[in-house]
Amino acid sequence: MTKTGRRFVARMMRKMRFLPSKMYARYHYEYFTGKQLNLDDPKEFNEKIQWLKVFYHPDILTQLVDKYAVRAYVEEKIGAQYLNEIYGVYNSPDEIDYNTLPQKFVIKATHASSYNLIVTDKDNLDQSKTSKLFKKWLGINQYYRMGQEWAYKNVEPRLIAEKFLKDEGITSLIDYKFYCFEGVAKLVEVHLDRVENHKRGFYDLDFKKLPYRYVSANESITSKIERPSNFDEMKRLSEVLADKFPFVRVDFYSVKGKSIFGEMTFYPSDGRKDMSPDEYNEIMGGFIRLPELKTEQEFITTID
Repeated sequence: MTKTGRRFVARMMRKMRFLPSKMYARYHYEYFTGKQLNLDDPKEFNEKIQWLKVFYHPDILTQLVDKYAVRAYVEEKIGAQYLNEIYGVYNSPDEIDYNTLPQKFVIKATHASSYNLIVTDKDNLDQSKTSKLFKKWLGINQYYRMGQEWAYKNVEPRLIAEKFLKDEGITSLIDYKFYCFEGVAKLVEVHLDRVENHKRGFYDLDFKKLPYRYVSANESITSKIERPSNFDEMKRLSEVLADKFPFVRVDFYSVKGKSIFGEMTFYPSDGRKDMSPDEYNEIMGGFIRLPELKTEQEFITTID
């Protein structure tokens, strides 16, 4: 079959999210990367992310991707002082009492990625429209919405209201995403200005720009950014939270020099965005040491 033909088949099959995970991962990966997935001997970073989706299923992952349930883990591992303040957790938008919320706040879905509503002026909020949006969010399962990201499959759909965070002199928070491998941070991805002009870039732990990206050149950071004063603290905290997992990305914000936990994710960009230049896909993949899947095992359910 030609490359064009294979991509057409992959495009059709990746819509069938009920397929067995081994089969689905192959179509999903080929559609987005143009490469054939080798689950028997994965080399590249996104190949290994697909492998982790299919085979790595410790129950704790479900807690750690849940934006509310993860708070107990963070509190136990590093302390509650690194958590953002919350105003409430809701099973339905009908439970939200907007009268008790401040003028500025953020509401997130606990069970999915990118479902965030930033409210900077409560008086201008259309509550009826917002309620419909939240009901839509709560009706979606992230596992079937995206590329069968296993950790999200059984997360309870809820909403969480958090304190609106803002740092001085910038329109939106800078996001520091630490890529941790078996509890060791190897690099950090920085996101700037998500609201108006979202840009991102990879940096080493000396905060020097790394020569690869997974976004277009005009979406990459080109200006010099300062190393935050609490960078070493955020790195250390990320490594504590990352513990013994083969790979996890741990996100922090720096707000007036204070480290605030963001989230943990095991499948950055759903394992679909390759690095450029291409050789860095395998270089990054080399950081992940996959656990051994024994002959009698269908899945790995424990953390060694």
